[in-house]
Amino acid sequence: MSLGDHLRELRKRIVIAGVAIIVGAVVGWINYERVLAKLTEPLYELAKRRQGVVNINFTTMTDAFSIQLNVSIFVGLILASPVWLFQIWGFVVPGLTKKEKRVARLFIVASVPLFLAGCALAYLFLPHAVDVLLGFTPPGAYNLQQATDYLNFVLKLVLAFGLAFLLPVFMVALNLAHVLSAAAMLRGWRPMVMVIFVFAAVMTPTPDPWSMLFLALPIVALYFAAIGVCAVLDRRRVQTEPSWMSVPDDEASQL
Repeated sequence: MSLGDHLRELRKRIVIAGVAIIVGAVVGWINYERVLAKLTEPLYELAKRRQGVVNINFTTMTDAFSIQLNVSIFVGLILASPVWLFQIWGFVVPGLTKKEKRVARLFIVASVPLFLAGCALAYLFLPHAVDVLLGFTPPGAYNLQQATDYLNFVLKLVLAFGLAFLLPVFMVALNLAHVLSAAAMLRGWRPMVMVIFVFAAVMTPTPDPWSMLFLALPIVALYFAAIGVCAVLDRRRVQTEPSWMSVPDDEASQL
């Protein structure tokens, strides 16, 4: 395919993904009150335990509209995840061999459950994060959260967890594209694990280490699982490709 064909293919897939997200956002708009109640439920539960005022506050005239729009788009991203993930893979698949396409289809199927599992894990973690962070409020004091700040925190947390769980999918994609071998991934496991823990620490802004481990350990497990899959793919590639196409890792590093 020429560069123009690639750009037209990319534009088509972006349009398809965008339309799917808009359709999902319409569903989110219709069910906005129900979604908002679920996202703010940790605040109300905390208010019952503290016997105080804990709630969200709309400070400007446009807050209510902008928040409903943001929440609707967030719901659209979640509901349309099978579509836009498929479009990402569909853009990559034409450059793969027939055998690699079969493996790629398996990871198209795996990417959606992984993304949704990450989002679900974030939602399960949310009450703990709210409890810890607002637990520093002095007794008797009111805690009125700015609606924009609170919901931005929640939405970013959920999406960050979901995208983090896609790490093994992108690792296998890089392996299928002959960018990273399983041996190279395994050699870099120490800095990668450090990066994962730093990411988990940033995305779980609670002072206890258990929240960080709650996110980091599943991602580390997925990272090593992806290395195992890439090792199988590398072994099969060595058996099927001619010997002159394989370059040893030490020679490749000197190029």
